[in-house]
Amino acid sequence: MGEPIRVLVTGAAGQIAYSLLYSIAKGDVFGKEQPLILVLLDITPMMTVLEGVVMELQDCALPLLREVIPTDKEEVAFKDLDIAILVGSMPRREGMERKDLLKANVKIFKSQGAALDKYAKKTVKVVVVGNPANTNCLIASKSAPSIPKENFSCLTRLDHNRAKSQIALKLGVTANDVKNVIIWGNHSSTQYPDVNHAKVNVKGKEVGVYEAIKDDSWLKGDFILTVQQRGAAVIKARKLSSAMSAAKAICDHVRDIWFGTPAGEFVSMGVISDGNSYGVPEDLLYSFPVVIKDKTWKFVEGLPINDFSREKMDLTAKELTEEKETAVEFLSSA
Repeated sequence: MGEPIRVLVTGAAGQIAYSLLYSIAKGDVFGKEQPLILVLLDITPMMTVLEGVVMELQDCALPLLREVIPTDKEEVAFKDLDIAILVGSMPRREGMERKDLLKANVKIFKSQGAALDKYAKKTVKVVVVGNPANTNCLIASKSAPSIPKENFSCLTRLDHNRAKSQIALKLGVTANDVKNVIIWGNHSSTQYPDVNHAKVNVKGKEVGVYEAIKDDSWLKGDFILTVQQRGAAVIKARKLSSAMSAAKAICDHVRDIWFGTPAGEFVSMGVISDGNSYGVPEDLLYSFPVVIKDKTWKFVEGLPINDFSREKMDLTAKELTEEKETAVEFLSSA
């Protein structure tokens, strides 16, 4: 066993973290040989609840977990980090405008970005989950100028997994039989789930999803809407937002950063758009298809984009540009 790595989870007393922490601590993400120090950050009123989470982690009696550090202080939380998983954010309250939500979150992610800049390792990998995830991630990155922009990503893997599983359900195959779906753009209802380049294994033969499903109107209609609105559907049914599936997606996202993507497969994550070849404006945190090797992601290049896709990709880029402009205004006053 090597040296332990330091992993921060924010919003650590919340329900996504409750599903996430056990998976990380038992070795599902960084492997069964990698010892861990888990740092748990939440707001002061949640400290008592967080103590309960710490007790439970201790009671799991996990061999990889060397230390658990609960805190409400950024200077403790962000110190010497290898990985930061920023789950905590200001949730949208009833009757709250998206603008108010952005303003509250700019404050949080400006502060956490500055703390990363000041206390974390310069090699830290930062994954933003708290919504609006793309813009929160961009703000954190802009507030941490000494950490490479490429080290920041936001979670669109949940959308990616939702798309994968909808295709699998439709064809009666397992999710493992479906690969290379893409989520373009914002982790919002304007995201574009694209299966033009996706492949599915049907009876041992790999075919394109469009060819396998033979129902273009479903793929261009209900399929896209189902994926875009799945989060709202879960809230409507459970009266709580997705937690188990979100935690699983975070594990997938971070594991792929750590160990790389399988040969011939790509995944979706929100990354800085600089240098992309898909006509997405620079300086946006936009979800792209990527491959990962040696903890470094690269855009998947050269995928042909049809007119239907172009329109959807531009629409979500427009929303992200507007979000960014609003957030950057708040940033100077935050």
